[in-house]
Amino acid sequence: MSEAERRPARWTEAAPAPVGELFSPEARRQRWLDVEAALAASEAEAGVVPAAAAEAIAAAAALDRVDLDRLARGERETGHVMVPLVEALAEAAGPEHGGWVHWGATTQNIQQSGDTVGLAEARARIIERVERVLALLAELAERHADTPMAGRTHGQHAVPITFGLKAAVWADVLSRHLDRLEQVGPRLLVSMTGGAAGTFASFGEVGPAIQRGVAERLGLSPMAVPSRAIADHFAEWVCVMGQIAATVQSIAEETGRLMSTEFGELSEALPDTDVGSSTMPQKRNAKTSMGIVTDAAQVRALVPLALEATIQSHEVDGARSAMMDHAVERSTTLVDGILSRLESLFSGLEVHADRMRSNLALTGGLIGAEAIMMRLAEALGRQEAHAIVHRAATRAAVTGEDFAAVLAREPRIARHLTPDETAALLDPVRHLGLSPLLARETAKRIGARLAGGDR
Repeated sequence: MSEAERRPARWTEAAPAPVGELFSPEARRQRWLDVEAALAASEAEAGVVPAAAAEAIAAAAALDRVDLDRLARGERETGHVMVPLVEALAEAAGPEHGGWVHWGATTQNIQQSGDTVGLAEARARIIERVERVLALLAELAERHADTPMAGRTHGQHAVPITFGLKAAVWADVLSRHLDRLEQVGPRLLVSMTGGAAGTFASFGEVGPAIQRGVAERLGLSPMAVPSRAIADHFAEWVCVMGQIAATVQSIAEETGRLMSTEFGELSEALPDTDVGSSTMPQKRNAKTSMGIVTDAAQVRALVPLALEATIQSHEVDGARSAMMDHAVERSTTLVDGILSRLESLFSGLEVHADRMRSNLALTGGLIGAEAIMMRLAEALGRQEAHAIVHRAATRAAVTGEDFAAVLAREPRIARHLTPDETAALLDPVRHLGLSPLLARETAKRIGARLAGGDR
């Protein structure tokens, strides 16, 4: 299945627009106006606000009806972002209806609900970003299912794997982040319209109906308890952003390592005009990978801030609410950016299979020690076989002698393995385990998930 075949029907060729635009002052203010319109409509439906007033407020709730210079001046004078906007909307709605604007609501009701609408769109874009990266990883896993390379543990050669398996590992983790992004939705995308302390005091018995109406008009769900002190759902979102950032950073650091001169197994696609150093003309730096690492570290640093912001005093704590706003906006914007760069990285990634194969031979056959041990274990038992092969491997490592030659001089090995059998066991391609199968199965599973289309 090609990448195009895996692409969900909702995808376009172009990547989603950066989420940063969703957090611009203009975008946020328009969403707040939308919430005010939804509030008035819901209150009219509940018999609290005249229907004519709700219609006038809805017609006036457009940013192009607001004098932005006057609004900015009002914000400076009052030190408040909502009061000048409410006054501007009331003026635009007219003297007969403007007095019904913001009826019974508090600033956080409007801001938080509006910002959550923006977060819903940001979440959708980030989900698509993850899916686009997954499609590329599935293609890499499938194409390189049989491409052998050295598996490394603790920085040392371990046993042979395939590059397809490495791509499958990355895809497997990212697919669970896709689960998390989907599962957090019902908890995250909620609207709060409970008034000053979440008691519906200004709305009375129709308060829950008003909140439900606002939520439905915004495409959200109503909060069960509309307390302004509840912030765990936003902290959960930032934690998911932190987890994604950690995974993407791990991938970027690994690709950067494998691009180093000593490994030479991967390369970022760079234009001929790229300059890696002002003094070393030969440099081809892993710029995309390094940029991802820089921003991903910033995302993870926001997780403790979000957790701190869940600790509220009384019915709301303005300072911690501001902390949470910052953590949500910044982490979301940064994750969107690093996923975009990861997609760019994998779209042009160059895989040097010949270098991977030559690196397998760096230890003179030592990477095949497990294969020799397991065959000997059939005759000698695992512990004894391990001790014999370990001694031989140590000699080869210390002296620099070819591992096969050292094995040939060991009588207890020679009694059970012929030189041809030893050579076959030391062939890295013979000890890949289920690497190709795991790579192909993962590619198929990811492809089927993505081809499932809209969720």
